[in-house]
Amino acid sequence: MPIDATRNVPLPRRKAAWRRWFDTSVADAGDDARADRIDWLRASPFVVMHLACFGAIWTGVSTVAVGVALALYAVRMFALTGFYHRYFSHRTFRTSRAVQFVFALIGASCVQRGPLWWAAHHRNHHRHTDTTLDPHSPSVHGFLWSHAGWFLTPRGFRTEIERVPDLAVYPELRWLDRFDTAIPVVLAIALFGLGKLLQHVAPGLGTNGWQMLVWGFFISTTVLFHATVTINSLAHRYGKRRFDTRDDSRNNVWLALITFGEGWHNNHHFFPGTVRQGFRWWEIDMTYYGLVVMSWLGLVHDLKPIPAWVSVKARG
Repeated sequence: MPIDATRNVPLPRRKAAWRRWFDTSVADAGDDARADRIDWLRASPFVVMHLACFGAIWTGVSTVAVGVALALYAVRMFALTGFYHRYFSHRTFRTSRAVQFVFALIGASCVQRGPLWWAAHHRNHHRHTDTTLDPHSPSVHGFLWSHAGWFLTPRGFRTEIERVPDLAVYPELRWLDRFDTAIPVVLAIALFGLGKLLQHVAPGLGTNGWQMLVWGFFISTTVLFHATVTINSLAHRYGKRRFDTRDDSRNNVWLALITFGEGWHNNHHFFPGTVRQGFRWWEIDMTYYGLVVMSWLGLVHDLKPIPAWVSVKARG
């Protein structure tokens, strides 16, 4: 079998890895010995995404570019927390197939893989939290691995479809999961086009295609990723423990603010079956508020409340 001496990796295996950038259904023939090591070839787009943020040095900044970056952060964070997490992973409310798909589409633009992958992984996390079978437990694997390392391994790339049979029946969700880079690429192209258009029709805004691409896509997406995974790496180490759970989950107000309510992590691990993660009135949970508004509009329904017995314990 021919070998690329620069990487010491068989060429067919490298070609398969390149194909998996675009089509996750391409089989990974790697052995278990490599399953928990970072696959740098397949992870290279993730690295490039981070390096591209430095493009802001050359593109400069404008109010409109930062505004688009913030708006995309907010919309996509809500899609992740409200739908990828509270809906797909925990089924804490109900919605129509159309709304389900729209928010799966928005979530897919976050470069945090498809809805099936996300839900399957998260369900596994709850089953094995802070044990050796939890791939991102900081107490077991350390900060850097729990924050991002696990995400870049062959095992981390795999979708355990058997964990999400309720979601796998939808072909549109399977497509998003299989081609999980398609939507981010479309978003990046659209942002570049928007910047070029604004440069032509509204030059006074001081933006252009490259600036909009760097701020609207690369910076916004990178910050979004790291904010999201702080719940893995930091919310199991720093904060307060209201409930004596079998894991190290903690409530952290600062993480709750940047993740729209996910930082009330000890609450969530004590009772993950409610749509609300801020159990007390002062525990700000922006995702919950957004879902309530959507329920008023008839877009979602049957939001699962906090049971009375949980509320009683929360007062203790």
